[in-house]
Amino acid sequence: MLHPPRHFVYLDAVARAGSIRKAAEKLHVASTALNRKILEIEADVGTPLFERLPRGVRLTSAGEVLIAAVRRSMADLRSAESQIEQLRGLVRGTVRIGCAESVAIDLIPDTIAQYQQTHPGVQFQLVAGVTGVLVAALLADDVELILAHDPVPSETLRVIAAIPQPLCAMLRPDHPLAGRETLRLADCQTYPVALGDRSFGSRRLLDALMARSHMTLQVALEASAVQTLKEFTLRTGAISFQFQIGTQNEVQRGALVAIPLTDRTLTNSQLVLMSRAGRTLPIATLSFMEALVNRLAALPG
Repeated sequence: MLHPPRHFVYLDAVARAGSIRKAAEKLHVASTALNRKILEIEADVGTPLFERLPRGVRLTSAGEVLIAAVRRSMADLRSAESQIEQLRGLVRGTVRIGCAESVAIDLIPDTIAQYQQTHPGVQFQLVAGVTGVLVAALLADDVELILAHDPVPSETLRVIAAIPQPLCAMLRPDHPLAGRETLRLADCQTYPVALGDRSFGSRRLLDALMARSHMTLQVALEASAVQTLKEFTLRTGAISFQFQIGTQNEVQRGALVAIPLTDRTLTNSQLVLMSRAGRTLPIATLSFMEALVNRLAALPG
């Protein structure tokens, strides 16, 4: 237990009881000793804190100011004690997190599942979307954390963790380029491709590179969902593009191969975990955030 200073307890008890005698009875101390302690505090402050009445005491204006500060301090101490207890494994609450589609199918659900094995009292609300939408949700306090690709730096955003995420070409194992260790975007020009729409961070990177190099791609499909692009690649053999972290599920199953693109502007992307700057996060969110940071740190590469 975290105990407040004794003089805080004395002041609060006398203010609540309106009587030194009644407060002394509640505190199990002698009323003369309690009165002496109050007088010492008043001497330290330099002004009376209680007005002595025929039947009890009443706070003075100075006493009202001090007792408000005392009670805030005692409340903060109780809150800290509660948070410490929750950090020991008694976490309860709801975590609201937004994430890129690349991590919404595998990494985030798996991290939540593992976390809930030891924190079954924590519930989650998950929103998946593109970076701009996620940042807007974070700044509106609709979510408490986001995990997004290449957010624009801002003083309103607090970066908690960031890991590099090169862009990869996703191909069927029978594709003519599937045996390559690396690719350049120019290598994909002679084959059909599937692209995310212009809300995708990866699409903006690809469009910028194509504009600079006067390159064109044979776009067979433009879609607004990552899973649609992957399914199209599986069914037709068209090349699609995904950040490395979003390729792991299909690669592990052997359904697709992921080959890093080595064009300089396609290798500098980051996956960033953020909160709104200045926001005090709930204890459950802080606890899960720690688990997520550890998971990100353990990722290959």
